Amino acid sequence: MVMLEFLNTTFYTFDSGIFKTMNNLAESAGSIFTPLFKIITLMGEKGLIFFAVAIVLMLFAKTRKLGICMFGAVACGAILTNLILKDIIARPRPFEESLEFAEFWKFVGSPEEDGYSFPSGHMTAITAAMTALFILCNKKWSWVGFVGVLLMGVSRIYLIAHYATDVIAGIIVGAVSGVIAFFITKLIYTLLNKYSDNKFCEFCLNWSLFKKKEKTDSVE
Repeated sequence: MVMLEFLNTTFYTFDSGIFKTMNNLAESAGSIFTPLFKIITLMGEKGLIFFAVAIVLMLFAKTRKLGICMFGAVACGAILTNLILKDIIARPRPFEESLEFAEFWKFVGSPEEDGYSFPSGHMTAITAAMTALFILCNKKWSWVGFVGVLLMGVSRIYLIAHYATDVIAGIIVGAVSGVIAFFITKLIYTLLNKYSDNKFCEFCLNWSLFKKKEKTDSVE
């Protein structure tokens, strides 16, 4: 309760100002952005799409490390956010706490969402996944994933599903989860390489869903 009171009093002006900006955007644009932001927020539901991508990546030897790291990052973020922080802080959704925010919520036609608000589970999941991608992949293009993080954050605030502070907290938790998953993945691969002569370890390192068949010389 102390943390909840701190959030609601200290950051009220900040959160309220962001909501008013988003509401002005919705009014001036004639709600043209509403369908787009609904699609974006749907893609991050429960982090399922990121779990699915991670599982697909794990099916191939070349991308397995990234898949393991991404899966671990999203799972770690889900534990920290959905099983720990949300229940401890117990912050209601914006449209549940303020009549003004409820009016904004009705205007954009956002669907009602259950569960507590702080931090944002959507933001935790996408930031965790994109942090894993950024750490393990080429920095020249992997940073593009954070554009998705930005769009997800805007969508959650625009739809009045989360306060801006919920979104920022989700980014922080997601980034921490990505880093934790990276070190765990690094430890896993260190052990696998150390015992690579073991059949199970060799299987984990080299098995792939599609393997190229080696060419053999024909015998005449």
